[in-house]
Parts: sequence; C-alpha cells; structure tokens
Amino acid sequence: MKPLSELASAYDVIVIGAGLGGMTAANRLARFGRKVLLLEQHFMLGGLAAYFKRGEHIFDVSLHGFPFGMVKTCRKYWSADIADRIVQLKNIVFDNPQFALTTTFDTADFTDKLVNYFHVAPATVEKFFTALRAMNFYDDQTQTTREMFQQFFPDRSEVWRFLMEPIAYANGSTLDEPAITYGIVFANFMNKGVYTFRGGTDLFIAMLTAELEKNGVDIAVRAPVKKITLTDGRAAGVVVDASGGERTIAARAVLSNASLPRTVMEMLGKENIPTELADLTLATRISQSSVQVYIGIKKGEVLPDIGDLLFTSTYPEFNSAALAALPPTSRTYSVYYPSTRPGHDRYAVVASMNAKFGDWANLNDDEYYELKAAYTADAVKHLQKYVPNIEHLIDHLEVATPRTFRRYTGHLGGASFGTKFEGLKVSEGLPKFIPGMYHTGSCAIIMSGWLGAANYGVIVANQIENYLA
Repeated sequence: MKPLSELASAYDVIVIGAGLGGMTAANRLARFGRKVLLLEQHFMLGGLAAYFKRGEHIFDVSLHGFPFGMVKTCRKYWSADIADRIVQLKNIVFDNPQFALTTTFDTADFTDKLVNYFHVAPATVEKFFTALRAMNFYDDQTQTTREMFQQFFPDRSEVWRFLMEPIAYANGSTLDEPAITYGIVFANFMNKGVYTFRGGTDLFIAMLTAELEKNGVDIAVRAPVKKITLTDGRAAGVVVDASGGERTIAARAVLSNASLPRTVMEMLGKENIPTELADLTLATRISQSSVQVYIGIKKGEVLPDIGDLLFTSTYPEFNSAALAALPPTSRTYSVYYPSTRPGHDRYAVVASMNAKFGDWANLNDDEYYELKAAYTADAVKHLQKYVPNIEHLIDHLEVATPRTFRRYTGHLGGASFGTKFEGLKVSEGLPKFIPGMYHTGSCAIIMSGWLGAANYGVIVANQIENYLA
C-alpha cells in the first residue's frame, strides 16, 4: 500500500472503494494490463467482507456464507490457492415456532425436507425447482415472491418460511419484491449448498491484497474520495480528501464501489449530472441494515457442535417486517469453531439481526447505549437454548449497529446490501449518462453478497476494458 503522496498523477482506471466488487474489478483490470489505483476510505480493505481483532479474538463482520459459484469465480479471477480454501458449511439449523430441523441447504436435502417433512407432493417440488433454475435477470419482473410461493405452495406459511427466511436474513429481501430477486439467489445456493472461506476473512482479505499488489495495483487506504471530476461530460479523475490535504488524480475511467446514492448525488454532485439520472437515484430505495453482537469465548472453553448457521426466531410465522422490528424476535447465529481458522484455538459466535437505520439514527447517547445493551442481552439469552451455560463462557461482548455500519462503510442508512432492485438500473446505466463513469456493488440483491459482488466487479471491469480499448 502507498501513501497518497507517492501515488501517480494519472491512471487508466481509479476504483473508489475496496469492497469485493471493487477489489475484483481492480484485479481484473490490472490483469488486462491497465494502470489501476484502488482507493479505500477505511484503513482496511474488504468493505463488509471485513474482520476486527480484540485481544486474542478475531471476529468476522457479517455472516459469510455464499454459494459454490464463489469457487469458480475465485479460481478464474483471483487464484487457485484462494479458491481451494473455500469449504462447505454442512449444518444449517432452523428453529422457530413452526418447525425445527437441520439441513445441508442444497437441492437434494431441501427436496427431501419439502417432501418428507412438510409433505409437499414431489411433482410440485420438482416444478418449483425447475422454475427457479429457468429464471434469469431478463425475465418478467412483475411476479412477486409472494405470488410465486402462492402458486406452488398455496397458504403454506411454514413452507414459505423454510424457503424464504434465510434469504431475508441475509439480504433483507421481502415477499413483495420481484420473484427473480429471490429465485436467482436461492437457486445459486441450492446448487451445492452454503460455503465459507477456511482461514477466516482476515486471511481471505490478506490473500486478495497480495494478489492485487502482485498484479501492480496501487492501493491507498484512509483515502476518501470527495469528488469525481468531469471534463466535457466525461469522467476524468477524482479529488481525494486525506489527512495530508486534497489531491486531484486523473483517470481515463472511474469505477465507484461506494454507496450508489453517495456516488451519484455527492461525489458526482446533483448539479453536474442529468436530471433523469438524479431522479432515478432519488427514487432508489436502499436495503436494510443490521445489528450484530460479537461473542468471544474464553480461552480453553469449548462450544458443543450446535451447527454452523442457526436461523432462529420466536415470531409465530415468517414476516419480513418483523425481522427488522424492535424488539428483536429473530436472530441468526454464525458459529466460528477453531476449524474455521486453523491454528487459532478460540471459539466465537456472531449474532446478526436485521435492523432499520431509522430506529437508531436519532437516539441520544443514553438511549443508544441502552438499546445496544438490550440487543446484547437478547442475543446471549436466546443462545442459552443451544449452549445452556453460555453466559459463563464469554469473555468479550461487542455490538455493531446501523450507525456503526454507516460510519465504517459510508453507506447511506448503514445499508448492509446496497440498494433494492431498481438500483441496478442506475448502477448499470451510469456510463450511458456519463462516459467513463461506472459503478459496481450491492444492487438488486442479485448483485449482492460475496459472489454477487465479485461477479458484478468482473462484469463492469470487462465493460471498462472495452471502453478503454
């Protein structure tokens, strides 16, 4: 990594933001032979694919479960060594008032559960999965997920919960959004199950960073971009606002991996963009945020095998709004065993709850800390069902809120998964309004998560290469 003063005055491409989309695009463009600068406002790369250390504890931020397709993406666009460290999570637990079961979260096991546990006709299950496999981004977008579920599983709320709740936990999607935003993501997981990176996010980001530097990408952290400059209506570079003062750096193309609304309305500036682009951006909804409770286990203590991911709830049936409501009624626990990070002997648990930024935004200090304490107590209390003596095993507790995510990512509303579906039209359409200006990042659920973000980075990198050529 380089200090701002040592960066070149001009690059082929400047990438704003080092989330997985930005990092993957930067790596792809560098492999094309382009001179690339990657700027990150935080002191750490990875975006929400991040981690932090507290004493001997290492905590992954967010829940890192992704489809098998990540293996192919890493092998092709990063390295075989990175791809070979991706392993399956085989114990996915559901526990709620309607059912309790464990699954490997793939088509074969879901089919078995739907037929033998929920007693759905095998022909119906096959038709459902056939419909999912046939979905693509250019399909009719008028049918909602609710309508699709009603078509195949009429009034079976427990089946809807089984199919929908993990996706809603992961990215805040609802029953009333386009069915393809659910179907494509769910079908990806159903291919071969849920996977994670063996070695932890810290090793993953370190390996990506090494690959970027090997391929000649200049990287600067603590380098927030204040403005994207334009010349004759085309992207021409950026103004970086770092501790040493502002610096303007030129580029033939600019790719933002930052928040889509901030990219358009703040970095480009409403006054510098076409009215149509401003209107589309202002009409774009952002996704929900989350609250996460990080639970560190004392050295020498051992957790029983309670599963890798636990989707737990006390709410009577699936309800998208209830997932993010106060007080919390639904919690996802991600359990980190020593096998997650070979050579690291500590256990940890991350409890994640969907949340709305508005519930946290205007709290005074006392109210804020009181609500954080309530979420902490709730996460530990409900974990007792699976580890009865958990309160005696803990030596570290910490909470991240929507305000925390807003602070470290710069995402409006502390959004964990970018924008809703309509944001993709803005993201993809940027170069049509402003030549040389591109965006990649979490949009429309489809382009979110580790796999979606990385693949979107590849897609946009290819577009930029064609533009430069």
